[in-house]
Formats: sequence, C-alpha cells, structure tokens
Amino acid sequence: MKLAHDIIIRPIITESAMDMMAQRKYVFEVAKNATKPEIAKAVEEVFASNKVKVECVRIVNMKKKPKRLGVHFGYTSEWKKAIVTLTADSGEIEFFAGLN
Repeated sequence: MKLAHDIIIRPIITESAMDMMAQRKYVFEVAKNATKPEIAKAVEEVFASNKVKVECVRIVNMKKKPKRLGVHFGYTSEWKKAIVTLTADSGEIEFFAGLN
C-alpha cells in the first residue's frame, strides 16, 4: 500500500499555479505510478486538518527535455504533475494560503 506522502512529492509554485488558486485548483508533483483516485485520497489525507475535499484530479505527464551545458548534452527527468480541484465547501490548503 502506498503512503500519502509517497504519492505527493512536492507542491508546484509557479505564476500560473498561483493564478489557478483563485479557482480552487492546486498543483502538485506526484509519483509516476500514482492514479487519480490515489492522488485524490492522498490530498484529502495529508491536508485532513482543514477538511479538504477533492472534486477533480487532472494529470499531466511532463516529458523529458534536451538540455546542454557547454559541450555536454543531457535530458531533464520525466515527472507527473497533478492539478487538484477542491469542492466549493472545502477548506483551503494551509501551505498555499501564505503565498498570495
């Protein structure tokens, strides 16, 4: 069984992610093998102190990109991004509350 902290790796804090917070959407990097129901359950479990309820989970697989440093070539790593939408009667996620 996967633990909630193993599924949610870190929050994504970008300008576009901050704009989505007004629509009650939060962005996280999640484990590559995590499914939508597992992500929804993990978010509700990790942020249970605020009575967070997940309405929808959208997933984006971020592909590797070529990078170069001088004569050395390589790629960035692939990762999975989850956009989590909360219900209207749900509480807010504390971590993102101080970033506005």
